[in-house]
Amino acid sequence: MERIFRSLFFILVSVIFCANVLAQDVYAPYVPQENEIVFNQSTYPISAVDPQASTNASGANYPGLRGANQLVVYTPSFGFRTNTNEFGTEAIVTGDTVTSLSGADSLIPANGLVISGHGRAKKWINENVMVGSKIQIDLEKQIITSYITSDTFLYGAREKVKEVENMMFYYSQNNNSNNLRRTEQNLNRAKEYIFRAQKDSNDSQKFASKAIEYADSAMSTVIPYNPYEFKGVWIRPTYHNMEEIVSVLDRIAEAGINNIFIETYYHGQTIFPSRTMEEYGFIKQNPEYAGFDPLRIWITEAHRRGIKVHIWFESFYVGNKPPETNPRYILAVKPEWANYQKRNADSETIPYSVSEHNGYFIDPANPDVQAFLYNLIDEIILRYRPDGINLDYIRYPQSLAPNYSNYDQSNWGYTKYAREEFQKMYNIDPIELTPSDPLWYQWKVYRAAKVSDFVRRIGRLAKMNGITTTAVIFPNIQMAYDTKLQDWKNWSMNEYIDGFTPLLLTCDDKTAMNLMGNVLRNKSPRTKLYAGLFVTFMNGSNADLIKQIHAARRYDVNGLIIFDYAHLKDSYIEMLTQSIFRPIEISVRGTRRGRR
Repeated sequence: MERIFRSLFFILVSVIFCANVLAQDVYAPYVPQENEIVFNQSTYPISAVDPQASTNASGANYPGLRGANQLVVYTPSFGFRTNTNEFGTEAIVTGDTVTSLSGADSLIPANGLVISGHGRAKKWINENVMVGSKIQIDLEKQIITSYITSDTFLYGAREKVKEVENMMFYYSQNNNSNNLRRTEQNLNRAKEYIFRAQKDSNDSQKFASKAIEYADSAMSTVIPYNPYEFKGVWIRPTYHNMEEIVSVLDRIAEAGINNIFIETYYHGQTIFPSRTMEEYGFIKQNPEYAGFDPLRIWITEAHRRGIKVHIWFESFYVGNKPPETNPRYILAVKPEWANYQKRNADSETIPYSVSEHNGYFIDPANPDVQAFLYNLIDEIILRYRPDGINLDYIRYPQSLAPNYSNYDQSNWGYTKYAREEFQKMYNIDPIELTPSDPLWYQWKVYRAAKVSDFVRRIGRLAKMNGITTTAVIFPNIQMAYDTKLQDWKNWSMNEYIDGFTPLLLTCDDKTAMNLMGNVLRNKSPRTKLYAGLFVTFMNGSNADLIKQIHAARRYDVNGLIIFDYAHLKDSYIEMLTQSIFRPIEISVRGTRRGRR
């Protein structure tokens, strides 16, 4: 009990501290030190601090209450996480210093804050904030100032050296076959340049940058190759002939990637000519791929290279183009399949999800919807014999979190079919329910069970045909259930699914570890976990990607998948093939190099 009181006291003191500091005009005031050089100073207007729906109307319908183009500051008073989505960027600040960069839903430090930006604000953060930046907040003027100083680069270099040293210790203790000689050589060079940067303030940026360069080289060789690791990448197949597909697969094979996830059904269309789509009166094949069957080529050529192919399938999402723009779009042919929010349940216009690309969704509760999707997956399995099915958008559109006042209005699933079926079961139209009603819980269970039932059916279909089923999930289990009605723990415990591919929407390894830990604590040991890394999509650094791979190795997960191929730049591949994705071979002279 005493420990509980101490913890509560600590949290209270932290909140009071942040509140008091922010009550002053400047948060963690930064003053340049003697001999410290300021290389860049930039300010940006603050849209909100710890936003609420009542005080930040522009963000009321978005996760984390961060609206379009807004820069929002989150302190511990807001909660433990920012609850934001992946369309922004975030800087985690401890004291007055940026300690890491993230992407979304960051953990808020007890003795600091998170700066979060979308749109123009995101651009400002990307251009003016880096690890080691000094941050100053003026609440009276509602502006934030970022300083890049000589100490900024030194801070980044020191932190990177410490990270490599920690990794070296871990692998020396857990992998006796790993030779760290090349890592040690680069690390020693990094330390030499840090020493020079400390001695020469005028050239500190140059020397600290060289230190970071060598520390990055050391980090790229510290993680040993694991021949048994599942190494995957999601691919949006924007390639229109066999030569382009073969070129991509050659590059993937050379990178050491052994599993690909091909986006096969997305925006309500298929990349292959589908008999199922044609039978329902929908567009037979995405016109972009007219005249050939890319799926057949992907699978045939991937298998020739020893690469397994998983069908990336966007279940209940049908794109962001209005149905009326094409008479053969799914919701133009079947408007009764559309999903509705409570706030627009009786609208004559089919609604879209504002916070998800203005995307349209179909109703998981409708048995005709489930039958269509089941038939489409069955067609893919029987015609193409892939190695796996990866269910994406296997959920309802996202709502706000339950602690927001308009939570119930933002909820989805208020379709004619669902309302009538629920009313037969419980004698009440769910449109009349609010979160305080006893039957609200049953309404959540009803909708979540519809998604779970579809997962169960697809899992059984896949097992009958000897292929695996994985699902894209949101790793924060409570948020996944409350805001997306995604009951993934149930799928795991009942063995509906073979594996999870959780979205780690962050560049920060600590946040990624927290999210992976959440999944590991709530899944069955029989359900595999493939960490879905979004570092490349969020334009993170090579070091960010290495640290998240290291986090996955520490948790001993079953493998990892990178999102996505379009953002897998040559610099990432060059880093991955130093030792992480390909074995190091010894040359005649004894130097170790990445195998090509």
